[in-house]
Amino acid sequence: MSQNTDVIDRFVKAWSHKDIDELMSFFTDDAVYTNIPIDPPSEGLEAIRKTIEGFAGMAEAIEFVVHASAENPETNTVMNERTDRFKIGERWVEARVMGVFELRDGKISSWRDYFDLAEFQSQMAG
Repeated sequence: MSQNTDVIDRFVKAWSHKDIDELMSFFTDDAVYTNIPIDPPSEGLEAIRKTIEGFAGMAEAIEFVVHASAENPETNTVMNERTDRFKIGERWVEARVMGVFELRDGKISSWRDYFDLAEFQSQMAG
């Protein structure tokens, strides 16, 4: 396993701790996080923190389950296919996600998640 893949594996596992400071430690100061179906992108640490706090605050528990990973070491890019699970009340709400992470100096400089927003929202409503 490469250093970049290891960073992303640790980041994904850290979500289960719901420790915002721990999650923020994975990002460069100028990082950008884009939830593709949701505009606008979160640019910089303050905006990313606010977005992550929103996710962590809505769920009693969070679990990211990685199904497959791929890395391009020439571009410092790691991609993973995963299911993001959020325990809200007595039920789990899930999103099937394709994540793309670009790293610089061992930290995430860009993170893009692609998922079906309507599928996720239908579970939230149900």
